[in-house]
Amino acid sequence: MSAIMSVMQLQNYPVRSNHRGNLVWCMDMQLLFATLALLCLSWVMVSSASLDYAFQTTGDAFYFSKRHGLYVLLSLGVAALILNIPYSRWRRIDVAFLVVAILLLVIVLFPHIGRRVNGSQRWLGLGFMTLQVSEIAKCAAIVFFAGYLVRRREEMRSSYWGFFKPFLVLGLLAVLLLLEPDFGATVVIGASTLSLLFLAGAPLTRFLPLLALAIVGGGFLAVSESYRLARLLAFVNPWEESVMYGSGYQLTQSLIAIGRGEWHGVGLGHSVQKLFYLPEAHTDFVFSIWAEEAGLAGCVIIIGLFGLMIRRMFVIGRLAADRNEHFGALVAAGLALVIAYQAFINMGVASGLLPTKGLTLPFISYGGSSLMMSVVMSAMVLRLSFENRQAAKPHVGMP
Repeated sequence: MSAIMSVMQLQNYPVRSNHRGNLVWCMDMQLLFATLALLCLSWVMVSSASLDYAFQTTGDAFYFSKRHGLYVLLSLGVAALILNIPYSRWRRIDVAFLVVAILLLVIVLFPHIGRRVNGSQRWLGLGFMTLQVSEIAKCAAIVFFAGYLVRRREEMRSSYWGFFKPFLVLGLLAVLLLLEPDFGATVVIGASTLSLLFLAGAPLTRFLPLLALAIVGGGFLAVSESYRLARLLAFVNPWEESVMYGSGYQLTQSLIAIGRGEWHGVGLGHSVQKLFYLPEAHTDFVFSIWAEEAGLAGCVIIIGLFGLMIRRMFVIGRLAADRNEHFGALVAAGLALVIAYQAFINMGVASGLLPTKGLTLPFISYGGSSLMMSVVMSAMVLRLSFENRQAAKPHVGMP
C-alpha cells in the first residue's frame, strides 16, 4: 500500500458539533456535491442535445429528457441502497460479483438474447431500459482485483506467477468484450487494472513486458478490423475530403461544434450541430454540443467537476489506507481511475485528441446503464468516506 500512500494526499475531514456536543458525521460533501452537480448538468445537456432528434424520431421533443430524468431518479434510488452496504460485504462477494459479470458478458453474445445496435451486441433488454453489461464488468473487475491484491499481496510482489495470475481473468474479460465488440471498455478495464497493480506496490520492472505487449496488442487490434483502421486514419487527417464525409464525419462535425462555442458558447439550446449534423449528439458526443452551447467556460466547469470528484476519491482511499482498510483504498482508487480514464477518452475523442471510440461520458451521456453504474461507483466511495469518519470518531475529543 506504500504506493497509494505516496500518490494520494492526506487531508483532514472537517468536524462540526451541534449544541448538545455530539459529533455529526456524514459523507464527503465535496464528492457528493460533484456527483449531484454532474447529474444536474447531465439532465440539462442531454435535454438540450436531444430536442430536435427526439421530435424527429418520436414526435416528442422531450422524450429523451424524460427518460434521462427517470434514469437519474432510478440511479439515486440504487445509490441509496449501495450506501447501506458495508465494505466488509463487498470484500466477501468480490469473486461472486465478477462471476455474475462474466456470465452476463457470455449471455449477451447469444443470438435473440443480446440486442445488436450499430454492429455491436452489448445490451440486454429489460423492458423499460437496456442493460449494457460492460458497465457492470468495469465495477466488478475493480472490486475483484482489489480483493485479490489484498489477499495475495505478498505473492503478487514476490513472484512473477502471483503478478501475472490476475491477467488470466483480465484476458477472459478482454476476449468477451472484444467479441461484442467493445474495444473502449476493454481499454478502460485494462488500463485501470494495470494502474491498480502499480498502486498496490507491484514491482515497476514487471510492467515493462506488459507495456510492450499492450502496445503490440493494441496496434494489432487497431488494424485487425476495417472500421477500427478507418477510424485511426480519420484521426490522423480528418479534414481530407475522402475522409471528412466518411469515417471522419463525426470527428469533423464535433470539431466544428467545439470551434463554434469559442469562449462563452452560442447559448443553451442554440446549437446548430445537434440539428442532425453530429450523430450521437446526446450520447457519445454530448460534450461537443455542450462545448458549442457553453463554450470554453462550460467545458472548464465539467472538467473541474470531474477533477474534484477524482481527487476526492483518491483522498478517501488514502484515508482508508491509513486505517489499514486496504481493500476499500484499492476500490476507491480503482473506481476513480475508471471514471478518469473514461472521461478523458470521451472528451479526448470529441476534441480530436484521440481516435474515435464509442465510450460514453460518465454521469453525463444519455444511457441508463452508464449513468447508473457511474452513480453506483460514486456511492461506493461515499460509503467508504462514511466508514472512514466512523472509524475516526472514537479518536476525536468530545467538545
